[in-house]
Amino acid sequence: MTDTAELIRRKQAINLAVVHSDADAFIAAFPGWLEITAFISAQRARTAEAPSDGVTPALTPQQLKSGGVVHVAKDALFSYCMTASLKGDKAAVDKVEQGLKALYGDDFPGATAMWSFRSRIEEPVSLEDHVGQAAQKMLNGEPPPPPMRAAENWTTGLRFLEKARKSNFPQEIIYPLALWTRGRWSETLEKGIAFLAHIEDNVPVLREVLDEPRNDEPFVANVLLKMAPAVDRELNDEAQGFLRSLARRG
Repeated sequence: MTDTAELIRRKQAINLAVVHSDADAFIAAFPGWLEITAFISAQRARTAEAPSDGVTPALTPQQLKSGGVVHVAKDALFSYCMTASLKGDKAAVDKVEQGLKALYGDDFPGATAMWSFRSRIEEPVSLEDHVGQAAQKMLNGEPPPPPMRAAENWTTGLRFLEKARKSNFPQEIIYPLALWTRGRWSETLEKGIAFLAHIEDNVPVLREVLDEPRNDEPFVANVLLKMAPAVDRELNDEAQGFLRSLARRG
């Protein structure tokens, strides 16, 4: 079946692979995700018709290098590496990279997404650079020193949230990000309050935000909003409005 129902079925499969950082599931779902998104894009552009046998066409080597397919591939792979990084699971990233090389060769679709998680980033410029720099520390088990930890955790949380919202897998990234956020700030509450600014004001606020039981986007946004003063981060009106809108619950 080549239609929206098939798109949903394949999206569910790759969603689960991303949220669980499941390398085998991601490798298995990746080709089908590229095929169905490319085919539906072609149908919408009226450059393809539904096949008579109802089977989504496989992608040719030329199609695998096309801009649209590469964009979808990079997004999926970047999202997967983000969730693996939040869990510190370097093996999951290594396994996916090797699996995609086995399927497609070294120049597999979306391979450039790996640069952010592999290449040394001295001076981050793009959002991908900032996410990649933080992710590499997570994957290599290199937490920042205690005096800098809360501030770096705050910045990492913001960058990951921004990138998640630009992805095709926002909720699949947000849930691991929320668990990571809770873990890092719980650690700060237990072991790192001495390094927060205005301790007497901000520790009660931290306890309050951690009392929220739900691990979702409003929780992440509220932590960032409420903890900015504790790490000496000044938010302009736009940033405050952005986080407030995400932290608001219906």
